[in-house]
Parts: sequence; C-alpha cells; structure tokens
Amino acid sequence: MQIETIRSSDDPATIAELVEAFSRLLPQLSSATPPGPADVRDLLESRAVVLVAREPQTTGRIVATLTLAFYRIPTGLKAWIEDVVVDESLRGRGLGELLTRRALEIARERGAAHVDLSSRATREAANRLYQRIGFEPRTTNLYRFDLRK
Repeated sequence: MQIETIRSSDDPATIAELVEAFSRLLPQLSSATPPGPADVRDLLESRAVVLVAREPQTTGRIVATLTLAFYRIPTGLKAWIEDVVVDESLRGRGLGELLTRRALEIARERGAAHVDLSSRATREAANRLYQRIGFEPRTTNLYRFDLRK
C-alpha cells in the first residue's frame, strides 16, 4: 500500500473523497460525527497533515487515515497524531504502522521534538503497535473539559 499526503483544499473531488472516507471510516473508531465538506476544507487549510492509504489494485478507495496536527507554543513546535483508523476488513496488514511511521517522518522534517498520541486501553492492537514503534506510555493526568455541556 502506498501512503499519500492530501494537500489540496480547493479541489471539490478531493474534498468529496475525504468526506466519503471519513464518513465510512471514523464510525469504526468513535461515535463522533464525521466531518462535512466545510470541516474537511478547514482541516486541509490548517497546519494539520492528512495521510491516507488507498486500495492499490482495485478501486483506489481510501481505506485508512491518520491526521497529524501541529501547533506552536512558547516551548516549541508540538505534533499530535489523531484519528488513526484502518478499515476493519484490512486491519493487521501493517497500514496503521505505515501511516504512523510516515507521520513521524513528517513531524521530524517539520522540526517537532516529540509526537504525542492517545489510544484507549481497549484498543489493544493499536497500543501494541505504538509501543512496538517506540512510543512510550506517559505518566500524566490528561484532562478534558467538555464545552458542549
């Protein structure tokens, strides 16, 4: 499989393809509402990088995604991996690892000192993958404030 970086935010076909892929793949990861066209356009115009894997021999359809977010704070450039999802029918074939390793290369090229991610404990295969690649669990208190309440 080939990993591709989606860069264009002004191509309607690219936007539509990503909306379709996120609508199909993200429900396999979480109950969050998948993004619509305006959200995908905003994502691509941000500092984030969207990586995808496609079916190489058949339709060329997107079968896996990863979003690498960047933000700058006074202590440096931060990178965070989000929404890694591989289609259920293709899990265990190394797509998550290919996406994650490419994200690490991009973060290194852009000058980030670290890349963070989080993964639910119940996602055992994903957690094994991240540790095998070299991610180390951190002892921290990760807090979230829900602004929708």
